[in-house]
Amino acid sequence: MQLLKQKVLDEGIVLSNQVLKVDSFLNHQMDPVLMKEMGKEFTRLFDGQNITRVLTIESSGIAPGIMTALELGVPLIFARKQKSLTLRHDIFVEKVFSFTKQETNEITVAKKFIHSGDRVLIIDDFLANGEAAFGLARIVEQAGAEVIGIGIVIEKAFQPGGRLLKEAGYRVESLVRIASLDDGAVSFADPLE
Repeated sequence: MQLLKQKVLDEGIVLSNQVLKVDSFLNHQMDPVLMKEMGKEFTRLFDGQNITRVLTIESSGIAPGIMTALELGVPLIFARKQKSLTLRHDIFVEKVFSFTKQETNEITVAKKFIHSGDRVLIIDDFLANGEAAFGLARIVEQAGAEVIGIGIVIEKAFQPGGRLLKEAGYRVESLVRIASLDDGAVSFADPLE
């Protein structure tokens, strides 16, 4: 996706050979035009799949997730990382390790929002080792629903997440795939169009 690649080049900050900071358009401040275009692109990539729900994890997956759900005309569900007094019973719970934050979170989704027979598209902002995507997929499967695919905004292709998810049988579509963050520079796995 050319617009996203250009944003990464123009505004992304390489903090190390493992970490890319994109808080000016995705993780803190958000570019609504870019979010809308990402939603359209995910919808195009998963066209014809009869998706009934979009699932993401708070908080950075919410914006691309809601724009995708809007384009598809289906609800967005986001897994919560924070404990809530109103979300304690009848929930799906999974443990997920965050590569960026170097911590394990319990993510929760109310059982009333995902049903047997649902066809769920998972959307997330980054893919590194695949922990968040696997955790979300386990929640979908606990519900007796089907993971139709996993849409990723930025995949760090030099980490194993994409390969592991595909080996597990999931369809993964990434809008941008980064081959390397070495020497303080972003190198894409796919050339700029």
